[in-house]
Amino acid sequence: MPCYKWWEIPFYLSGLKMYDIIAGTKNLAWSKYLTPSESHRRLPTLAETNHAGKSLKGTVLYYDGQFDDARLNVTLATTAAAAGAAVANYVEAVGLIKDTAGQVVGAHCIDKQTGKKLDVYAKVVVNATGPYVDRIRQLADKNTKKAVTASSGAHVTLPEWYGSTATGMIVPKTKDGRVVFMLPFQGHIIAGTTDSACDVIDRPVAHAEEVKFILDAISDFLCIKVREEDVLSTWSGIRPLAADPTVETGGSQSTSSISRDHLIFTEPNGLITITGGKWTTYRRMAEDAVDTALATGKLPVTQPCRTSRLKLLGGQAYNPTLHTEVAQQASTLLPSTAACSPATARHLASAYGDQAHEVLELAADEHLAGLLVPGHPYIEAEVVHACRSEYCASVEDFLARRTRLAFLDSKAAEAAIPRVASLMAKELGWTRWRERSEIKNAGAYLATFAVPAHHVVAAA
Repeated sequence: MPCYKWWEIPFYLSGLKMYDIIAGTKNLAWSKYLTPSESHRRLPTLAETNHAGKSLKGTVLYYDGQFDDARLNVTLATTAAAAGAAVANYVEAVGLIKDTAGQVVGAHCIDKQTGKKLDVYAKVVVNATGPYVDRIRQLADKNTKKAVTASSGAHVTLPEWYGSTATGMIVPKTKDGRVVFMLPFQGHIIAGTTDSACDVIDRPVAHAEEVKFILDAISDFLCIKVREEDVLSTWSGIRPLAADPTVETGGSQSTSSISRDHLIFTEPNGLITITGGKWTTYRRMAEDAVDTALATGKLPVTQPCRTSRLKLLGGQAYNPTLHTEVAQQASTLLPSTAACSPATARHLASAYGDQAHEVLELAADEHLAGLLVPGHPYIEAEVVHACRSEYCASVEDFLARRTRLAFLDSKAAEAAIPRVASLMAKELGWTRWRERSEIKNAGAYLATFAVPAHHVVAAA
């Protein structure tokens, strides 16, 4: 946190110290004050004076965790499947099945890939569909009160030289009162974000005014010229903020004032809905949802919840030096190939954990060690692995939800489309027509990551 006024140092530091105390032994590291010179060593692009002409008094350093949400989401699905769950990708619930007493006992579904219809029955039905929970609830009762307030958050991706590989920046209050951050992520810098009410749509995009706000805001705190042409990708996501349908709010609320806690409730028809929350509490959310399902008495309790001790696939043999083992394996199996690069070794270890060894063995067995696109660590074997082990069904899936290439560099992702489509076509038995269709659809999807409109950003 950059501080350009003396009072900001004790103000921010005291607040973060409270977080340190609450975290206790689980804290990553203690927050502390950094002098201006120390601050510039960690973040060389930090401005010495801000937009108001105030000089940097130092920064408050704190530590936070980071993860790849798409990779974690896929890993949760594969871990569940390994534990015996039936996992179905691209299957949409289009109706709810009720018994003679009006209780929800299943769902009418449709396979979006094949058009096949199927009915799924269950003793307890849990609605855990993020921003879509109200859409599912309305299948049972069209007049049901909303349980979600959707909030959009826009981001831009910039080259790594905008910041630092290990240190980010957050400004709790910009000149117009909003929050802005700039964080390192997978060899790039992500800057954001906005927080505004939105409709729930399948493909949210960053709007021109949101991108302008982000670029203008970070330019106030950087000593380099912030240029629109440096933007590698723009994107937006939807946060499902919990709005308890049983409580009267007494008027509209701004999305920034709504609690980020999760909410679980049971409808009169027996449908259990969980909404709100955030990734950092996902295991607690899951445990609470299962406890609610068990409380119905319709499910047998065979053992205590073990989520706190359950490692996900890829985590069994993970260790901080796994990338060195991956690099050594690559140099043995795939000498003088792209898979031997330090960047690819670190990427594979981070993305797949101990399953990175399987990806390398696949690369060696099927001669798939080439880079998908220059300048990025992804190799061809990852496409085939995603099809075989991670429910990857489209080129868009791979570029956005098995890797993050679309979010990191939309032009590089566009360049990778033909090779990804070729590999998937061979693996999944696509016709030539299907392959061409996938290429076209992926291109249209990636167009949503482009800078939405030209505008001029003031030089720092």
